[in-house]
Amino acid sequence: MSCNYRLLVKNAKQVVLICNNGEKYMTKHGMQHLCVIENGSVVIGSDGLIKAVGPAEIIREQYSEASFDKVIDATGMCVLPGLVDAHTHPVWAGDRVHEFAMKLAGATYMDVHRAGGGIHFTVEHTRAAGSSELLASLSSRLIRMQRAGTTLVECKSGYGLELQTELKMLEVIEEARRTLPINISSTYCGAHAVPKGKTVAEATKDILQVQLPRLKEQMSAGSLRVDNIDVFCEQGVFDLGSTRSILQAGKEMGLNINFHGDELHPMNSAQLGAELGALAISHLEEVTDEGIAAMATARTAAVLLPTTAYILRLPQPRARDMLEAGVIVALGSDFNPNAYCCSMPIVMHLACVNMRMSMPEALAAATINAAYALGRSHTHGSLEVNKHGDLLVLNTTRWEHLIYQLGGHQELIRYVVIKGNVVYDNEKTVDL
Repeated sequence: MSCNYRLLVKNAKQVVLICNNGEKYMTKHGMQHLCVIENGSVVIGSDGLIKAVGPAEIIREQYSEASFDKVIDATGMCVLPGLVDAHTHPVWAGDRVHEFAMKLAGATYMDVHRAGGGIHFTVEHTRAAGSSELLASLSSRLIRMQRAGTTLVECKSGYGLELQTELKMLEVIEEARRTLPINISSTYCGAHAVPKGKTVAEATKDILQVQLPRLKEQMSAGSLRVDNIDVFCEQGVFDLGSTRSILQAGKEMGLNINFHGDELHPMNSAQLGAELGALAISHLEEVTDEGIAAMATARTAAVLLPTTAYILRLPQPRARDMLEAGVIVALGSDFNPNAYCCSMPIVMHLACVNMRMSMPEALAAATINAAYALGRSHTHGSLEVNKHGDLLVLNTTRWEHLIYQLGGHQELIRYVVIKGNVVYDNEKTVDL
């Protein structure tokens, strides 16, 4: 083929496609049998989409006449799809390092919350911060995630709890989407907590009658793109009734339902989500067997967050039970001031050790299934023809090293590529 392409990654020891039949998600059996090509190459076109992926010698013959803007010789290296982080809170001011000390001394999440800390502390600082300050810190966090291999990330608002700050956060996310190469899925999370001085009913009314109508205006005008709606459904936060009405209103605006459920108490959030046709529910540390069954039937993804259970010393989410029941299991970092982790390789490691997932299951959960949880698995999450050319090149001969070497991604990741463009070139990589 004699035309010009953006990128050729050739002669990789392993190319991990994840899947190769256009699957939108994978459940247990598929997750345990990932599609891997030994000695493979990948071609990405000038439109940033994958044109070919397969055995190196076949691609060499097919593309012998072609020219490439860039060629990466991946001999002795591995190629993986870019990682997908399905749950983050990356827009905020005022860190909570002091609260980490309180938690280590025995305070629970709700103890800190009731003492005016937690979300309320961050809300205060985020309300006071200017957009440029928030954009600068968001951008540096997203670049850090990208260096750790994340090429698609979900970003929530939720530290405003009133119209102006929620819009400010969503505008900052929109600006990051326009200015950075990383792919962003944007989530309105105005129901992240009940603001001080308001009842649940008042907060719910404000969201339904003030915030969502204004959001709808901005979306219709094309000034804001929002993809998902989120509510923190929890005892002492938003109850099932409020959660239902907010999620339903968001769904009617065309937003995907993707919310926090069953984290600290069994609330039957999973059943509610399944009934509403939720695309995803996050946390689920306290989910019941009935909730698991309902999610499996409804094809609602479970976004599990190993860092949160680890930091807060919560019971581990029941990943194995979910997998056995046929639930679509995805992973997220839950990056936020309470759980400061930007690294999906560390999240996968914790998922394997603490939630007893296998390495192939964890990788599928951090690629195709995380993309599914964001409604993006038709374009992201695997290395298949016509999907976005988002990939990682690892300086190691087996892909499992990315999970096995705890905290080792700084040395392992040689290149991060988004739409065929190298967005991170780690020349400091050492031989392993």
